[in-house]
Amino acid sequence: MPQTTRRVAALAALALCLAAGTPAFAQAWPDKPLRIMVGASPGGGTDILARMLAEKFAPTFKQSVVVENRPGASNTIAADMTAHATPDGTTLLLATNTGQAIAPHLLKLKFDPLKDLQPVGLVAVMPNVLVVSAASPYKSVKDLTAAMAEKPGSLKYASSGIGSTQHIAGEAFSLSTGTKSIHVPYKGSSQAHIDIIGGDVTMMFDSTSSAMGQIRGGKFRPLAVMSERRTAELPDVPTMTEAGIKGADVQTWYGLYVTAGTPKPVVDALAAELARVLRLPDVQARIKGLGGEVGTLGVEQFAEMNRQEFERFRKLVRDANIKADGQ
Repeated sequence: MPQTTRRVAALAALALCLAAGTPAFAQAWPDKPLRIMVGASPGGGTDILARMLAEKFAPTFKQSVVVENRPGASNTIAADMTAHATPDGTTLLLATNTGQAIAPHLLKLKFDPLKDLQPVGLVAVMPNVLVVSAASPYKSVKDLTAAMAEKPGSLKYASSGIGSTQHIAGEAFSLSTGTKSIHVPYKGSSQAHIDIIGGDVTMMFDSTSSAMGQIRGGKFRPLAVMSERRTAELPDVPTMTEAGIKGADVQTWYGLYVTAGTPKPVVDALAAELARVLRLPDVQARIKGLGGEVGTLGVEQFAEMNRQEFERFRKLVRDANIKADGQ
């Protein structure tokens, strides 16, 4: 029997077992360890949330759950691997709008994020925050824009990759302020943080989930959050609008996916477990501690949100004339 035929037959048998009821489900799936693919480096916001989910999933599914970091290509390497994995529900992807809604309009991908990845649920939404080194001379957004106006293109801003929300936020900031700075893309936030602290890069429009550790550690100075209202974790930090900048609100959302074609009972089981985990007080406290809001969207609602965001960022990328080379 050809390999493809065997794979289809195995999945069909799995679906029948899952549909038979809870006892059959418990025995049939998962029958091997799970992995959560992450398109960013260890230590960043996506990685933090993925490891939190892995810790909570393991006891429920009675299997080990490992996190695999595959940074690069605007978070799409991990997404590509998930899209091409066996659709048995054991390869998960914790993705952001970077890979799911922005990168497809900048890069030539070997998968379709709307067709080849099955949404499971929204995990969290985090506002982006403009940060500089704590040793930076810039104490406010006004200080920063004045320096950018005085020497156009002399300041640098970091991102976790071309097409990332940090990149988009930086371009939105430039459009809103009429200023220009140099984009320096990295393969994740960790190295970018090191270079900001070291003074090699001036600023970053980072997600709060990624930046809060450095802010609390006294390494970053937050200048403004890129959301409609202030975040409870940074009550003294103004919004961009309060700082006099309109039209520069950008948020990073995180969602859980599996390979398209995964049997519906498996998707439903993952969605139910995700919803349970997101209701846990310690998980809610962790997400709020990262400056974010806990996700409340299930399979269908999150899929619709993803489609809407895909179209919204298509327009933003076009209007801002953002190119794959980051210039």
